[in-house]
Amino acid sequence: MRAVKRNTAEKRRKLMAWVLSQEEKYAFVRQIQRRQRYRMPLLLSKQHRRPVIWALRHANEWWDVTVPGFTHTQWVHNFRMSEETFLYLCAKLRPAMEKETTNFRVCLPVRKRVAIALWKLATNSEYRSIGHLFGVSKSSVCQCVQDFCKAVCSLLAPEIINFPDWQKLKDMADYFENRWGLPQCVGAIDGSHIPIIAQQEYHTGYFNRKGWHSIILQGVVDGKGLFWSVNVGKPGSLHDARVLRLSTFWDWDGQGDLYPVCTKNMGGGGECWLLCARGLCLPFTKLAPETIS
Repeated sequence: MRAVKRNTAEKRRKLMAWVLSQEEKYAFVRQIQRRQRYRMPLLLSKQHRRPVIWALRHANEWWDVTVPGFTHTQWVHNFRMSEETFLYLCAKLRPAMEKETTNFRVCLPVRKRVAIALWKLATNSEYRSIGHLFGVSKSSVCQCVQDFCKAVCSLLAPEIINFPDWQKLKDMADYFENRWGLPQCVGAIDGSHIPIIAQQEYHTGYFNRKGWHSIILQGVVDGKGLFWSVNVGKPGSLHDARVLRLSTFWDWDGQGDLYPVCTKNMGGGGECWLLCARGLCLPFTKLAPETIS
């Protein structure tokens, strides 16, 4: 009897040990499954979640609601051009100013980027005010202005501002004579100082006679006021005559392109086209530094 009891107790002990081991095993498995149930949705959400970049919301009502209702007069008053000219600019500058939408940002449309640049150039408002008006940041305003100017210089300037040929010179001279009563005249030339923040090194070279730092813009326009020669970037300390001699316009005249085939005798002088300079009308090839100062 004692042997039977010991054998039964031993079997019971082994059975309990096996049951406990199975329970521990199942508890461990259930714990792993529980962790996986909570982890899988998190992994899936991270896998399919789009990148999120914080951005400040801006109001766009003025550009989206007010501007589309502008009349022709309002377009000219606010943007210094008609809506047709504005759309022409957008089409011409689209290859250089159009951006692509990314996972981080939705790009600004070309029309809005051009409008921001035109508003800055037309009003000279600060970046903060323009940003509030168009619903963009200050950095976006600055980038739009820089991209617009670069696009105009690379795409529009070579097409619109160029030296005229013989027939164009004759047409400009005829218009000048019919409209302003100046025979043999093809343009008016003058310069303007553009204020700048001078660099620390060699800043005295940009200090002009008016008492501030600048670069010089030299322009030539026809009788309609349209530019056909522009030279910009020379230091403000240079004399107007020096700027003229360093410009491509002077080189162009040196090639003899300002000498017309048909001339008019005006008091013994008619060997070349004339340019108006600060109220004077003199032969271009006879312009001395003291005459254009």
